[in-house]
This record gives sequence, C-alpha cells and structure tokens, in this order.
Amino acid sequence: MPKQSGLGWTTCSVDDAAGSAKAIVNDVTNLQISTPRGVQDVTGLDKFAYERILLLADSSVTLNGVFNPTTDASHDVFKTVTSSNVARTTTLTIASKTLASELLFTDYNLTRAQTGEFTWSAPGVLSDGTIPTWA
Repeated sequence: MPKQSGLGWTTCSVDDAAGSAKAIVNDVTNLQISTPRGVQDVTGLDKFAYERILLLADSSVTLNGVFNPTTDASHDVFKTVTSSNVARTTTLTIASKTLASELLFTDYNLTRAQTGEFTWSAPGVLSDGTIPTWA
C-alpha cells in the first residue's frame, strides 16, 4: 500500500452510555491518537549510555468535532460523559487499518467561539488493560 493522506477516514465510532456503537465520523473534524509505552531506566554504574526496558502500553484519543444534537450523533454519545462511568468501545479506521480500544472519556468540552462556531472536544484514555493494536 502506498503512502496515504488522512483523507477518506472510513470509521470513527464510539459507544454511547448504553454500549451501542454510534458512527460519528461525520461530526469529527480532527483527532489525535497516542499509543505510548512507558520506559524504565535500568542503567548500571558500568554504562556510559542509557539502558532502558519497555513497560506498560497505553492509549489515548482526543476527538474534536462540530456540535450535532441529532439522535445517535456525537452529542448523544458524549452528553453522558459526566454522569456515566462506563468504558466505551472506540473504533477508528483509515486505509483498512483499524484501532479499537476500550476508553474512558474524561470530558466533553463544548466551545462557542466569538465567530459563532460551536465545537466540542472529548479526550479518552485506555480503560481495560488491553494493549491497543492496529489491525
């Protein structure tokens, strides 16, 4: 497969509080995905350069979008972030590559800009201890 842009995103779905996946790809305008690993410095006194080992894997996502109060759209998905304590399956697909994770969304930040835009941001963090893997 050749190099590719981020255009033509095919899947961005997030479970609502009841556990039903909702396709919100049309409401999301941009996103950030991070899949870092922790590291431990294990450098001995006899070394002249760092020696490290990998630790736990993590994942976080920040979705940003345009307010959409339509049934089963982004507002329906995120409006319960502050009142529900459930992990939400989040599925992202581009170029036939999918990253699915169980995430806890920690905020649903709504912004009305001076120019009139009404947008939202929703950060999510890994919840279930399963290593996030692109498939």
